[in-house]
Amino acid sequence: MPGQITTFGYGSDGRRVDAVTIGGAGLTATILTRGAILQDVRLQGVDYSLTLGGDSVAAYEGPMGYFGALVGPVANRIAGATAEVGGKTCHFPANERGNLLHSGLRGLHARIWTVDTITEDAVTLRIVLEDGDNGFPGRREIRAMFRVEGATLHLGVTATTDAPTLMNLANHAYWNLDGTETYAGHMLRVGADHYLPVDAALIPTGEQRAVSGAFDLRQTRALDLTEGYDHNFCVADSAGEPAEIAELTGTSGIRMSITTTEPGLQIYCGERLATGPWLGHNGVPYGAFAGLAMEPQRWPDAPHHPAFPSITLSPGETYRQDTRWSFSR
Repeated sequence: MPGQITTFGYGSDGRRVDAVTIGGAGLTATILTRGAILQDVRLQGVDYSLTLGGDSVAAYEGPMGYFGALVGPVANRIAGATAEVGGKTCHFPANERGNLLHSGLRGLHARIWTVDTITEDAVTLRIVLEDGDNGFPGRREIRAMFRVEGATLHLGVTATTDAPTLMNLANHAYWNLDGTETYAGHMLRVGADHYLPVDAALIPTGEQRAVSGAFDLRQTRALDLTEGYDHNFCVADSAGEPAEIAELTGTSGIRMSITTTEPGLQIYCGERLATGPWLGHNGVPYGAFAGLAMEPQRWPDAPHHPAFPSITLSPGETYRQDTRWSFSR
């Protein structure tokens, strides 16, 4: 029943993880208190989830760690796992080739959030990160509000801090609008004139390159799984008013549009997905290209690139993100 909290399971540390299902006649969504994970999305009349997910906490402690999670406090990568913040050099726990990915193994995706408020069609989760947690300065309070309106799922995120810090949050859902083994044949459009090339470690080089070939998604492209995306598409120069930035359409005819305040859209093709032995919603482990990650966020490795939109958050300011996924058939 929408608006109810149920026990999803227990983590290896014995802590309970709850599931909250919200929605109405057009759309329902299930959110976990672990990682503020978007675990399941169901469109009326469709008998499968449009997002990838598992049915056990163990799956999320393992290979599904980022599936549907709100990653942060800094999503994506920070080169060398260091950054200057408030005039001081901060060192973070490197977890990918000497770099920081999604704020390390104890990022927000692996934390238990508290349910603040709940109604039939909305839930707000809250978490507090103490000063120095994972190397990030400031005592930070983060809230994530999920709300269903018709066939649209809203995510509103706010964050505050008592010291200069870094903040760049992103929902890391994988999408497959057909419920099939891979998303091959999906049609994708992204309103970006430029993207960020990356080096061998997937760190942006600093160049803002004009889109071309498979990276020119200004006109709808049929995906054939050869694209090799793990890149940020520059949909704006800074965070601003909500704007539609992307549209994904399955061969089933189900369409999802993304509207966001964020200036970047990280797209990851899912070529390294492998969740065995844990099963997905489809009853089998997910493999390569099972879902396409489309993550509205600010640009990666921003502290090392002054020309990129800033991800610094100062006392007295409020970080805000508004992202909406709208579905139709």
